[in-house]
Amino acid sequence: MHILTIDTGTTNTRVTVWRDQQALCQAARQVGVRDTAISGSPVALQNGVRQTIAAALGDARLEIGQIDLVLGSGMITSNVGLHEVPHVLAPAGRDELAAAMVQAHIPEVCEPPVWFVPGVRNRVDNIGLHNVEAMDMMRGEEVETMGLVQRLGINKPTVIVLPGSHSKFVHLDENGCISGCVTTLAGELLHVITHNTILAGSLDSDFADEIDTEMLLAGARSAGKIGLGRACFTVRILDQFTIYERNARANFLLGAVLGADLLTLKNSSAFRMTPGTQFVVTGKAMLRESLALLVKHDDFFSGDIVVTTDEQQANLAGFGAIEVARARGLLA
Repeated sequence: MHILTIDTGTTNTRVTVWRDQQALCQAARQVGVRDTAISGSPVALQNGVRQTIAAALGDARLEIGQIDLVLGSGMITSNVGLHEVPHVLAPAGRDELAAAMVQAHIPEVCEPPVWFVPGVRNRVDNIGLHNVEAMDMMRGEEVETMGLVQRLGINKPTVIVLPGSHSKFVHLDENGCISGCVTTLAGELLHVITHNTILAGSLDSDFADEIDTEMLLAGARSAGKIGLGRACFTVRILDQFTIYERNARANFLLGAVLGADLLTLKNSSAFRMTPGTQFVVTGKAMLRESLALLVKHDDFFSGDIVVTTDEQQANLAGFGAIEVARARGLLA
């Protein structure tokens, strides 16, 4: 059985071709829902996804007529995507996501119909200033989460950490259902601070090369005590008046930004974080190892820490979408 999975985010689209649920090849393009938001038209997104599909099929030496199932997930299901699908309310697991899948025919993208996996949002009603912080949502991370539940055999309360431009913390209950999520701008903040502020000179406009545990922890402590803004400026002071080298200063900044995220977990009302909850940390090697170190050295957290391997998180969105489709009965 040949399956094609489409994973579209804000700025990028990845298409993976699968045979008997094994990934054959993947193609990617810098096109996402931002293009629709800017232009007000879905044409650029439609063309980009179609071209990405063609590239993936070409690498696999397959024709679109040989594809048995097409699955879409991520921001592709938003109001600026290819086909809007309402969020599923938490708590939601694989079965709830499967039941809410929607099929649509989009000839501008591909001839076969596409089955779309919905996103998930926190269960918060009558949103105002009194409860807005409890609200959060995801499109794309839900299939990644379901993929990790399957691959890692998660069967107890867990927080899955999905760092990126928008870092996502997903809380799972003991039944493997998403009970809530929290999003931060950690990745975007780190990028902007490193490249577009006065700290660019202190960091050579570059991120940390390797982990410096002492400086990473110091940055997190600083942000927790005096706030992220002051902790960031401390990087310039370290540059001007100390002997700490560039990588050490970059680690201090990284620790400050990620430490602020851990503070969010402790205090957010989006879900209730308990000290003994298991942590599963994904993402690029530098980020996942840094986060794991910060959690390990924070007395608040006492649960197990699982750091995924590159193999465990490979093609995660497509794999998770296939797991949801299996629950819907779409796989032979």
